[in-house]
Order: sequence, then C-alpha cells, then structure tokens
Amino acid sequence: MGQLYYGNNPDPIVIEDRALAHLKVVVATKLRRNESFTLSWRHQGEDEPGRTTIWLHPSIPLRFVFAEPEAPELSAEWITAMAQSANSSGGIMLLDEHVDGV
Repeated sequence: MGQLYYGNNPDPIVIEDRALAHLKVVVATKLRRNESFTLSWRHQGEDEPGRTTIWLHPSIPLRFVFAEPEAPELSAEWITAMAQSANSSGGIMLLDEHVDGV
C-alpha cells in the first residue's frame, strides 16, 4: 500500500500503489498548471463508513510514497477518467480501476 502525505499532517492517507501512481500523474498535472481542486475517497477496510475530501493547492506540500520499488504500467483510460473528474466541480473522486475485458 502506498501513502500520500498531505500538508504537515504526519499521518498518511493510505492508497493502493497502482491507484496512487495514477493519481500522482493527474495531481502533478493539475498542480503544475497552478490549479487547485478537491480529492475525495470512500473509507475502506476498518475505517468508519463515510468519505473524506481534501483541498489540493500548489502551496500545500504533498509526498507520494510507494511500497513497490517499480512503477506500475499506467492505464491511459484511468488517468483520463481521473483528469475529467478533476476538472469537474466535484473534483477527483478516487475510484477503483475498471478496465473492459478484465
């Protein structure tokens, strides 16, 4: 499992490595353009039911930490879907990957 460190909070947001790799591409693209947006996800596993949303801004420190040493092969479809949601008023909703034929 990967970890996303947001701001000065020492507690990471735990995200599966493959999803985090795709999210990193979209987030880096938006922040490189100096754009702000929200990122939301549903609580998984032992967490309380519900969801969390954070505001991402170029001035807020982010650090992506991956458990696996090798980067996964990226899905253009998943990146496109995340990028489209990032451009919506609701921001990025971190969803599971859905690929036709899998």
